[in-house]
Amino acid sequence: MDNIKPASKHVSESRTEHVEIVLLEHLNGFNRLFGGKLVEWIDIVAAVVARRHSNRNVTTASIDNLQFKEPAYINNTIVLQGRITYVGKTSMEVRIDTFVEKLNGDKRLINRAYLVLVALDENENPVPVPGLILETDEDKDEWQSGIRRHDLRKQRRIDNY
Repeated sequence: MDNIKPASKHVSESRTEHVEIVLLEHLNGFNRLFGGKLVEWIDIVAAVVARRHSNRNVTTASIDNLQFKEPAYINNTIVLQGRITYVGKTSMEVRIDTFVEKLNGDKRLINRAYLVLVALDENENPVPVPGLILETDEDKDEWQSGIRRHDLRKQRRIDNY
């Protein structure tokens, strides 16, 4: 039963947004948001997106692109937005965009990350995930880019060395 591919889902069904305020405990030695803390938040949001898409527990297989564009500082509001961009048999690619949000609601992109998560059964074995129903031109563009990223990941795998 676990090897049966579940029914496809829309991208919008698993979109997730998470908000944090940068506190003293989140700062590095330069009084900026510690990159490792942001990576933790990114990983959590990606897991929620993947769990919503697959209706399964998931594990992070890779973070293959993580770009810090600008720093964030104490008392900044951080908004993380996640969405599925590509699915394989048991894996899901998730894009997380991180913004600093001003008090007036304006947002500035400070980070973009792509993660790959794998759906797991009760014994922690990979299981098939739902296909992806592409709703917008952006969804279609991300899917095409996801195919290229998937192919690059296969070339870079550790077991290829």
